[in-house]
Order: sequence, then structure tokens, then C-alpha cells
Amino acid sequence: MKLLIVAIFVISTVYVHYRGRVRLRFWRQLTDHSSFMAPINCFMYLFSRLPAKPYLPVSGFPELKLLQDNWEKIRDEAYKLAEAGEIKKSDKYNDAGFNSFFKTGWTRFHLKWYGDAHPSARELCPVTTELLQRIPNVKAAMFAALPPGGRLVTHRDPFAGSVRYHLGLVTPNDDRCFIDVDGERYSWRDGQGVIFDETYLHYAENQSDKMRIILFCDIERPLNNPIARALNRFISHTLIRAAAAPNSDTDKTGGINKAFAYVQKVRLLGKRIKARSRFAYYGIQWVVFGGLLLWWLMP
Repeated sequence: MKLLIVAIFVISTVYVHYRGRVRLRFWRQLTDHSSFMAPINCFMYLFSRLPAKPYLPVSGFPELKLLQDNWEKIRDEAYKLAEAGEIKKSDKYNDAGFNSFFKTGWTRFHLKWYGDAHPSARELCPVTTELLQRIPNVKAAMFAALPPGGRLVTHRDPFAGSVRYHLGLVTPNDDRCFIDVDGERYSWRDGQGVIFDETYLHYAENQSDKMRIILFCDIERPLNNPIARALNRFISHTLIRAAAAPNSDTDKTGGINKAFAYVQKVRLLGKRIKARSRFAYYGIQWVVFGGLLLWWLMP
């Protein structure tokens, strides 16, 4: 049974690695979160009603027309938040999913996260939160800003239970401000939406001299099997929901982010080791993970 589980992880990791045209280096792939989530994500891919493509037609999600039709109202609320300094990075270690993006200029204001709207969002963005609550398959949403010179490093999102929707609100309308998904670029435009599969490798850059603000949403992946749908919703409402991050003290912090404050101390130690010796850093990783695997496989 243990060898079967290992085989499932190996086969699914190989599939994830070769799924797109752009790939991580082999050794990086082995320790990437996409390898640990590979069996679950392959199950989602197997029963997905969507084609295996980086970008997906917005027309396939007609419910999102409500957001596009009201994009100017949403933009007005986002702009007021930005002017007030509310679209910002976290000043604590309580946003594990996006913590690494803050250092390159990316900022956010959470509207909802796999549940009801954040209390701070209902207070400051009543129009946007009301529109979002009318679309049940929008599981998470935020305003996300990328300043001139900002960049998001190449990464995959961890869970294939959703796809990503971006609606341009305040954008440079310039091809120098773009997202690259599996080697294909898209440049945001005011009032226009795009959907992509965030489990392909992607990165973003703003090489223009203007700020970019978008509405960023997780949309439940359409699945053609009731068991797959049930599993997706179970993971979303337990594991993913536990990654809720607050905008202010009025908002809830999920269990993962409560633990992240402590985990981050270990990560910072690892970064100091990596800065001194990459060989030592990756050697420790292999000893730890390899040792745990051998211990688990031992009879």
C-alpha cells in the first residue's frame, strides 16, 4: 500500500511537471508545493469540464457578466481604497498564501475568502461585496495592485479546485503591464476580464509607469463528477478556507495563517542558511524530507 501511494505521487508529479510548456527545474519541482498537491490536483483535472489550456474563454462563465457590467462601480470602490492606503501588504505574518509577493510591491485588499465577505470589505466596499455574493461560484475575491516596476515571480497556485478571473479596473492599458501564463502573455485593459488556469506556471510584471489595480477572483472549477465536486468543496471549505487573511482586526484569521507566524520563523532561518550556502540549504531539505520518507516506508 505504501509503495502504491508513492507511485501515485510520482506519476501525478510527473504529469503536473510536463502538463505545460514552461517547467520548473527538476530539483525545484521535487520540493514545490505542486508536487505535494499533485494527486489531488490530477483528480481535479481528470474530471474537469474545462480544456487543459492556460487561458479559458470568459464566455464559458456567463455569471461573471454581472461583474463586467458593473466594472466602473467596482473600480470606484477600488480607487477609493487605494487612495486611502487600504490596498496594502500585511504588516504581520498572517497571509501565508501571498506573503512572498509583498516584497516585490504587490498589495491586496481581501473582499471574501471561501465564505462570507470580510466585515471590513462589507463596510468599505458595499457595492462590490453585494455583487460578489450574488455569484455563488466566486469563492474568493480581492483587489490586487501592482505598482510600476512590480513583479510576481514564476509560481503555480497550490490547488486546482478553482480557476482565476482578473477584471481590469485601473490599468496602464499598456502591453508592458502583463501576466504570462505558461509562456502566453495577456495585458490587462480597463473593464476587460480574463480567465486562466493558475496551476500553470505564471508570473506578472508592470514595466509601465502607472499603477495596475484589478479585481482578482477564484472561480470554482466546473467538474463533471459529483464525487469530485464534493471533494473539491470539502477541501475548499476546510483547508483553503483556513488560509483566510484579515485586512484589519475586524476580520477573521484562518488557522493556517495563525500557525504561519510561527512557521515563518523557521522559514527565515532557512533563508539565512540559503544566503550563506545553497548547497547546505538544499542538503538539509533532502535530509529532512528524505528521512521522513524513509521512516514512513520502513516496516
